[in-house]
This record gives sequence, C-alpha cells and structure tokens, in this order.
Amino acid sequence: MLSFFKKILDLNQREITKLSALVVEINKREGKYKNLKEGDFLAKTKHFKKLLSGGKTMDEILPDAFAVVREAADKAIGLRPYGVQLVAAIAFHQGKIAEQKTGEGKTLSAVPALYLNALSGKGAHLVTVNDYLARIGAGWNGPIFHLL
Repeated sequence: MLSFFKKILDLNQREITKLSALVVEINKREGKYKNLKEGDFLAKTKHFKKLLSGGKTMDEILPDAFAVVREAADKAIGLRPYGVQLVAAIAFHQGKIAEQKTGEGKTLSAVPALYLNALSGKGAHLVTVNDYLARIGAGWNGPIFHLL
C-alpha cells in the first residue's frame, strides 16, 4: 500500500516539475513586460487575440500572456503571482486540478488561466463553492481584468 502512495506522489512531483519549466519561460519574459504602462495592457490583449486568430495556440502564447498578467496584477492590485501560483494557473489552463491550502492564493492563481482562455472570445468561467467567495474574488481581481 505504501508503494502505491509513493507512486502517486512521484507522478505528482513529475507533473509539478514539468509545469515548473513553463514558469521558467514566463520568468524569462519579466524584463520584456516590467515597464508596461496602463494603455499597453489593452494593446497586449489585442495582440494576443490577433495571434490566436492567426493560428497560434493558447499553449504557444501562454508564457507571454502569463507574464503580462503577472505585471497587470502587480500594477492593478499590488500582488504579483508567485511561481507556485503560476504552476497552479498552468494546471487550471490544462484542465487539471491544483491543490492549494488556505491563504496560498487560489483566487490570484486563477487569473492567468482565465485571461488566457478568455482571449479566444469563447469566455472562461471560474466555479467556486459559494456566492460570497465569488463576490470577493470578482471584486478583488476585477481591477486586473479591467487593466487587461
């Protein structure tokens, strides 16, 4: 029985390692987007939509889109998603489940995935357990989406 749990943990760590490689790619773009001004974010959103309509995939633009969201979050609400939050965001984008404990920033982790998937024009939804959390999350993250 112990070997079964060890295999599960090994698979989980392998997945985290794979997703962490994308975080490295996102981090490499920090200098490129660090000095974006308020109007630049909307221009980036239009640029990403154009790339998608031109045949690029969401996975191809993910590092740049997530890097832009990271800067938008920093400018809009003063919070910058950490690497572990970006790992969770990548997992969300891929339709996977990411476990985060209370206080680890689940609400902020969802923003990059929501943004990326909304760029397609098909919309994106975040499901939470109750109306209170939905209102808090929307109010807290609203300024990020408005900036983007």
